[in-house]
Amino acid sequence: MRTLKRLTKFAVPYWKIYVITFILVFAITGMELVQPLIVKWIVDDIFGNRAWDRLLWGVLLMAGASAVAAALGYAQRYGMSWAGQRIIFDIRNKLYEHLQQLSFSFYDKAQTGQLMSRVTADVEQTRNFLAHQIIRIVAATVRFIASIALMLSLDWRLTLVAMIPVPILAWRVKIYSTVIRPRFWAIQQMLAVLTATLQENVTGQRVVKAFARKQHETEKFERDNMELLKKNIDTVRASAANEAGMMLLVESSLALIFFWGGRQIIAGALSVGTLVAFNALMLDTLRQVRMLGMWVSGVQRTIAAGDRIFEILDTKADVTDKPDAKPLPRVKGAVTFENVSFAYDGENMVLEDINFSVKPGETIAVLGGTGSGKSTLINLIPRFYDVTKGRILVDGHDIRDVTLESLRRNIGVVTQETFLFSASLRDNIAYGKPEATEEEIRRAAKAAHIDDFIGSLPNGYDTVIGERGVGLSGGQKQRVAIARALLMDARILLLDESTSSVDVETEMQIQKAFTELLKDRTSFIIAQRLSTVRNADRIIVLDKGRIVEEGTHETLLKKGGIYTAIYDLQFRSQEKEEFEREVAVAEGGDR
Repeated sequence: MRTLKRLTKFAVPYWKIYVITFILVFAITGMELVQPLIVKWIVDDIFGNRAWDRLLWGVLLMAGASAVAAALGYAQRYGMSWAGQRIIFDIRNKLYEHLQQLSFSFYDKAQTGQLMSRVTADVEQTRNFLAHQIIRIVAATVRFIASIALMLSLDWRLTLVAMIPVPILAWRVKIYSTVIRPRFWAIQQMLAVLTATLQENVTGQRVVKAFARKQHETEKFERDNMELLKKNIDTVRASAANEAGMMLLVESSLALIFFWGGRQIIAGALSVGTLVAFNALMLDTLRQVRMLGMWVSGVQRTIAAGDRIFEILDTKADVTDKPDAKPLPRVKGAVTFENVSFAYDGENMVLEDINFSVKPGETIAVLGGTGSGKSTLINLIPRFYDVTKGRILVDGHDIRDVTLESLRRNIGVVTQETFLFSASLRDNIAYGKPEATEEEIRRAAKAAHIDDFIGSLPNGYDTVIGERGVGLSGGQKQRVAIARALLMDARILLLDESTSSVDVETEMQIQKAFTELLKDRTSFIIAQRLSTVRNADRIIVLDKGRIVEEGTHETLLKKGGIYTAIYDLQFRSQEKEEFEREVAVAEGGDR
């Protein structure tokens, strides 16, 4: 009930609709329950007394009651459906907003398909409950009580006989609810797994085709689909067995009514019309009890879906604003790491005892082997993760004391995995500054050397690119991402291997642009190009989460330490290629 109570809180803003709907339920119930009484009057008074002149009035009265009930039913269903749609609108918005606030650590573990399933399938299941099932349960309860009251007024002995199977029906409903809930939970979970498998397959189609793994992926999806099928069949089997048991009990009740009622008619203690009306009321009563089995299934499915929704809503962000956090003004770009240590799990340190200061306008190249903590180090600056120990200062402000939005507005980021939205190139470049003018967008694109390419497209900046930038080369995507970061005009730039996917010529063009654009900006660059490292004001070398060397390119080369080893392994061949290219250009000029 705790989950259902939390779900019904979403209905509070629409309580007026629910109140009107509940009033309509009573009116509809009255119209529908008066019909057996009309039938009793027709059978006993008109048929029994052969008063055929009143037959038309009896039929019209019955048709009128049905018409009024139908009109009220339309109003009730429309009102509940409207309220249900509004509630689901609110739940989806709340879920989506909450997902935007969750930290990187949540997305490090979460599966995209699982999240999609909860925002779509699980939310839709709650709509069925809040828009339809809840009112049906109320209506069934009202009709059950009213029907019993009417039956007691017609013949209390016959009512007691008819009620003999009802406690057994109620017991069956209780047992069924305890059996069916875990099954529905398993179905919702398996549906999410299937969605996740589908999402991964669609996203990774290039890899699937490149490695000829079509058959493997098909078999994997079929296994998950088969597992979902088995769980559904198992649930259907339990539902069918319950339905059969309920049907047997209902038929038993009707048999008791006809047996006892027939004897009473023979004895002259009961009229035929009363038995017909009683039978109609009892059928309706037992139908409500039988429907309880279906509604219990729906409620249990809703509880399973609600639990999965609240599992997300109850997840707290690891990185949040302090209650007294203040906006960070436009910064100059000084960054200081003081005794910074960080662990993703809170125990196993990825970075340990990091200390350094960067002056405004400095360009810092961060190097190290795989797993040394390069990306982690720059991800701490915009608070994608919070430090485990120590603190990071920007212009003397502890970044945990300022608002996240103001901090990140001062930082431009080009991530290692370039992500572009399925939108126009203009919208992608202006993503961090949607109010940017056309001139500003073009200036950023020119600086990133992507303007000429965009101009060559039929629709120019209005060209809509595919999902994740499909249709653009790796270098083009990176240059769009660089333009996006430059347009923000942030005083701090974080470039994570931002030129790793461009050719030498393009990389040289970008470096020329950086020479001008990085002036007066603090830049942290994780790069795989010699020119980027050589032009940096300072190089920080990481090894196993610690700073092992720090200095300029020439200074570190003379030391002959880890930087020299990285240089020989990663940059020596680039230096040779650069030298050969310069010689070729010189010889061409001599000729």
